[in-house]
Amino acid sequence: MSEIGMLAQDVVRMGGGMIRAAFGRGGFTFKGRQDYLTETDGAVERAVRAAILARFPTHAVLGEEEGGAVDAADLWIVDPIDGTANFARHIPHCCISLAYLHEGRPAVAAIYDPLHDELFFAESGQGACCNDQPMKVSTVDNLNSASVEIGWSLRAPEKYIASVQAAIEAGCVVRRTGSGALGMAYVAAGRVEAYLNAHTNSWDCAASLLLVTEAGGRVSDFWTPGAIAKGNPVLATNALLGDEIARFADVPLMPLG
Repeated sequence: MSEIGMLAQDVVRMGGGMIRAAFGRGGFTFKGRQDYLTETDGAVERAVRAAILARFPTHAVLGEEEGGAVDAADLWIVDPIDGTANFARHIPHCCISLAYLHEGRPAVAAIYDPLHDELFFAESGQGACCNDQPMKVSTVDNLNSASVEIGWSLRAPEKYIASVQAAIEAGCVVRRTGSGALGMAYVAAGRVEAYLNAHTNSWDCAASLLLVTEAGGRVSDFWTPGAIAKGNPVLATNALLGDEIARFADVPLMPLG
């Protein structure tokens, strides 16, 4: 494992410890409609930023809460709590998500669910694992047996209804659990066949996109110009159902290989 990979694991475990200690305590506010904020979000992000810059002072860090650079050659992207609504409402389904990008592409991914002690990790070209055990996308090859998680975005609420209807009509079971990062990590782990969101931000998916590809799955081309700052639609699937899911999702996948 690279030095950056080891740091990523250490940092998400540190941040996850803060999340676990704060879970079930404290209140929350709203940044906007259905956009939750807790004191823990900011505290975790600041701790992550400090730990990374202490080791790599020339790197840049982009966080959901406090922003940062978007065009650095060595860029870390952190979501201090993905699933803040769950965390705020004392629902134990949330995580810290951290990705290291080199020249605009994810090279290291670490997602830690501290409430279930699961660490999902990948380095480019090295495969993906959960708690040091190799993981692969599912081998389900029939939509009538597929589970699809569909995230909801305030930027495209009408597309959520259309996507749910399309998935159900195709034969899939539809889920929504409130954490896009974990939703895609579960695709990588073979627990669901796909994750779809009409619009997601880079901090929500930077790590999990790498997890899925390193676990043998397929993803949409999220990293178009401007996506780090403005976001994009996202689709992640297993290998066998990718083309079928992409057709009803109306989000193209990158070619295999």
